[in-house]
Amino acid sequence: MKFYRSLAPIKAISFDLDDTLYSNRPVMLATEQAMLPYFSQLLSPYCQSRNITFDKNFWRPYRIAAFKQNEALINDVTQLRLATYTMGIASLNVTAEQAQELAQQAMAYFLTRRCDFTVPDTSLELLSQLRAKYPLVAISNGNVDTNAIGLDKYFDHIYHAGNGLDKKPAPDLFMRAGDELAIPCRHILHVGDCGYADIIGALRAGMQAAWLSCYDVGKPITVLPHIEINNVAELAALT
Repeated sequence: MKFYRSLAPIKAISFDLDDTLYSNRPVMLATEQAMLPYFSQLLSPYCQSRNITFDKNFWRPYRIAAFKQNEALINDVTQLRLATYTMGIASLNVTAEQAQELAQQAMAYFLTRRCDFTVPDTSLELLSQLRAKYPLVAISNGNVDTNAIGLDKYFDHIYHAGNGLDKKPAPDLFMRAGDELAIPCRHILHVGDCGYADIIGALRAGMQAAWLSCYDVGKPITVLPHIEINNVAELAALT
């Protein structure tokens, strides 16, 4: 654990989820791979003998179009993906109602596969240990189902971007956490892997920040956090 700034007394801890409490990249790669045969089977009746591969190249223009149609979708990865699926499926000359129904089915399957992993025991043990001393919250831009992966019971509150809350590094999620905990942000330590969304976001909101550098997925730091860790288990030293 490296210290870059003096820590004020910590009264609560906030965690990013993806690539902080578990490695999310292999999960997403496996999920995207599983969607290929799923879509081939789901949409084959509508392809009219065309050989279509439903990979990122197929969905990309519809994602761009969905975002242009509603820029607020940038804050809600679930709704953006659902809109992308709906527009892409509609291009296969199905009715609007069919496109919506098929997109909903695909989204449900995606979310099931996206949550088909086990959180490391080291993370669960850490959360259990920290929870004995601090209120814990989760703040995520993603759409993992914390109940499905067994994390719900460790957190007092869980916040996802969307539904009127802008994604990190905007202050919305951080400020909501401080308000609902009734703890000043300066006494909350936010832990995350992204130097932009997590570290800059937390610091701008007045929180203290711990940067987890082991997964090499999030953007690098451009401002110093309060502490740097290579493994979340290092936070056990705070108890």
